[in-house]
Amino acid sequence: MPDTYFSQFDLPQHLHIDLSALEKSFYTQSRRLHPDRFAARPAEEQQAALVASSALNDAYRTLRDPILRTEYLLTLEGIQLEEQSRAATDAAKAAGTEKKQVAPADLLEEAFELNMALEELKMGGDDPDVRAQLEAERTKFTAMLNEAQQQLEALWTKWDAAVDANDTAAKDAAKNAMVALLNRRSYIRNLVRDVNAALDGQVKG
Repeated sequence: MPDTYFSQFDLPQHLHIDLSALEKSFYTQSRRLHPDRFAARPAEEQQAALVASSALNDAYRTLRDPILRTEYLLTLEGIQLEEQSRAATDAAKAAGTEKKQVAPADLLEEAFELNMALEELKMGGDDPDVRAQLEAERTKFTAMLNEAQQQLEALWTKWDAAVDANDTAAKDAAKNAMVALLNRRSYIRNLVRDVNAALDGQVKG
C-alpha cells in the first residue's frame, strides 16, 4: 500500500498538482484492478482487489478536489481542522445538537446580526425589509467566500515553494495560515448555507 494518496499517483506533496497526470494514473490503476481481471482468481484475491479499488477511488476523489486535497495534506502534517474534529462531532451527536464552530473574531458582530435577521424572518413571516437585509448579507458573505478561495490559492503556491526549497519555517507559516483560512471559509460557507435555506424556504412557502 502507498504511504500517502500523493505517492499512490507518484505526485509530490504539492497543493497545485497536475490533474491530467492524476487522472491518467487513476485510470491506469483502475484498469489493473477491474473485477473482470480477477473473475477466475481465488476469493481472497478478488476481495483484495475490491479493497484496493475502493482505496484508489478515495485517493483520487480527495486529490481531485482542491479543498479536500488541502485538508488531507494538513492531516498528513498532523493538523486536525476544527470542522473535522471527531471528538466535537461525537459530543454534539451525543447531546443531540449541532457542532458549534468558533466564529472568527472579525465576523462575530456580523454573524450575530445575521442570526438576528434569520430569527426575525422565522418569527415574523416574509418581511420585505428583513428579506432585503438577508439578500445583502448573502451577497456579502458570498464575496467573502470568493476572497477566501483566492487567498487559499496563494497559500498553495507558498506551500509548494516551501516544499521544493525544504524550508521548514515557510511550510509552518503556510500551514498555520491555511488552517485559519479553511476554518474561516467553513464558517462563512455555513452562514451562506443558513441564509440560502431561510430565503429558499420563504420562497417555497
